[in-house]
Amino acid sequence: MELSQQLFYLFVLAIPIACVAWTVTREEIFREPREFCIDKSKNCKTMLERKFFYLFTCEYCFSHYVTVFFLCITRFQLLYEDWRGYLISIFALVWVANVYMSLFGFIRVGMKKEKMDADIEELKLKQEKEKLTKH
Repeated sequence: MELSQQLFYLFVLAIPIACVAWTVTREEIFREPREFCIDKSKNCKTMLERKFFYLFTCEYCFSHYVTVFFLCITRFQLLYEDWRGYLISIFALVWVANVYMSLFGFIRVGMKKEKMDADIEELKLKQEKEKLTKH
C-alpha cells in the first residue's frame, strides 16, 4: 500500500476508534458501568484490579484497547508489512484518535458554553417580560 493510502487509512480508522473510546468513557449511555468502574478503580484491594477498572474510565487508556481490536479486524499496518507495521499503527492510531477526541471535547465545551449563554439570555428575557406584565 502506498504511503498516501496508508495515511488516509490512518486518519479514517482513527475516527471509529475515537468514537468508541469517547462513548464508553464519557457519554451518558455508559454512565452506570463507568461509575462502577470508577468505584472499583479506587476501592479494589489489588493494584492489578484497580488498573483494570481504570482502563474503562480514561479515554486515552481505553483507546489503546479499542485500537488493538480494530487492528485485529482490519489488519492495518503502517510503513512496514510485518509486526513493526502493527506496532507503529497502534501508536499512530491512538495518537490521531486522541487528537480527534481532544478536538471534539474542545468543540463540545464551546457548544455547552453557547447553550448556557443562550439559556441565561432566555431567562433574562423571560424575567424582563414578567416585570413588564406586572406593571
